[in-house]
Amino acid sequence: MSTTATNASTDANQASTAAWDPIFDELNFPKDPDNMYAQTVATMLHGAEVVGLRHRVKIILAQPKNELMVHFPVKMNDGHHHLFKGYRVQHNNALGPFKGGLRFHPDVHLDDVKSLALMMTLKCALVRIPLGGAKGGVKCNPREMSVDELERVARRFTSAIQHVIGPDYDIPAPDVGTNAQVMAWIADTYQMSTNDRTSTDGMRVVTGKPVEIGGSLGRNKATGQGVVDVLVEMLPAFGIPIEDMRVSVQGWGNVGSWAGRILQKLGAKIVAVMDHSGCLLNEDGFDTEALTAYCQEHGSIAGFEKAHKTTGSGKDTSKGAQPISLEDFYKTRVDVFIPAALEQMIKAEEASYINCRVIAEGANGPVTPEGDEVLEKRGIHCIPDILANAGGVTVSYFEWVQNKTYHMWDEERVDAELNRIMVMAARRTLVAKQKYDVPMRQAAYCSALEHLGAVYRVRGIFP
Repeated sequence: MSTTATNASTDANQASTAAWDPIFDELNFPKDPDNMYAQTVATMLHGAEVVGLRHRVKIILAQPKNELMVHFPVKMNDGHHHLFKGYRVQHNNALGPFKGGLRFHPDVHLDDVKSLALMMTLKCALVRIPLGGAKGGVKCNPREMSVDELERVARRFTSAIQHVIGPDYDIPAPDVGTNAQVMAWIADTYQMSTNDRTSTDGMRVVTGKPVEIGGSLGRNKATGQGVVDVLVEMLPAFGIPIEDMRVSVQGWGNVGSWAGRILQKLGAKIVAVMDHSGCLLNEDGFDTEALTAYCQEHGSIAGFEKAHKTTGSGKDTSKGAQPISLEDFYKTRVDVFIPAALEQMIKAEEASYINCRVIAEGANGPVTPEGDEVLEKRGIHCIPDILANAGGVTVSYFEWVQNKTYHMWDEERVDAELNRIMVMAARRTLVAKQKYDVPMRQAAYCSALEHLGAVYRVRGIFP
């Protein structure tokens, strides 16, 4: 680690220790500065202090309402049974039914799921949709499973948690390692396990479904589209025009690839990309459609620089692409950096390398508190996850509404409604930033917490 990064990390750790809230002691939180849930709660509590949130609301939001851990066996293709571990955390439903994704990933842990569930509560509050926060997942590696094995895991997990989910109580959605097909298996399993198997109501138990069984048009690109909608609204305040804007994207999965493709259509240049297989640079800008097609065929960006395919115009889609190191990826000069992979990837050292003006968090929690401290000191603006990537849950809400009312919206309506909600959330964040004189992340949290505080003032605490 460089001296700069070491100093930055030390300063950030000191700041994190100084920010220890008495509520942590009251609720017996472990004093672990690297615990993702403790980090997220600390950020929330700081925002709660800024907006003057009542103590009772602070302690309610500091812990999930319900936590479920399950273990379930699945027969694998080679005949042996493997025992999987799964989670469903329901953080808060003061605004409406629990809502949140299900991820299949080898690094799924309870505290991380709790953290993501809290973020979902704040995300829904910020964009003002009537849903609460939840999250779930299975500790597994879908890349190492066959389609049949993946289906069995999805269906057995659904059977294990079906008593705590429901179309008007807790509605899961896709996340890392899951997709529309997994949602279809979950919905089918849930419906076949309910008393009314002839009704389609059971299919409402998840969103992000295939269109053929009630999924919404525009859902697949929703999170990436939301990132772009927020950038278009907020970049003028930073003096950054979209045309010829240089962008780097960390994670070329669903969110990153859609954000990159949409931004390219608006005139931006995607000059650096990274995924689990490595990093690529193209100073002239990638052909994002070709890169996405290559990833879908090969599973990663690895080898794209050697894939010399031509378009109808005769242009080589991989021309100019070259592998670079991870450090060089972060140090590539860009206007906007979009981390769209996993949480906690931008620590103090990475933050000291990043060479951009604005970060738009396409992933959940990609920047650690230590990284945040470094970025703030360097004057790099960070559009936080609860704003930038709220497009996914927003269009999931649209899907839920369409299912409940037996209507199907066209894609133009979905895009228009999404843009309206994302723009208003961006403006609320900017207003909170000016009102409270805080960084962008705290401003988004403050706006969300103001809304939650108002709801609890009206509802009160039963009995």
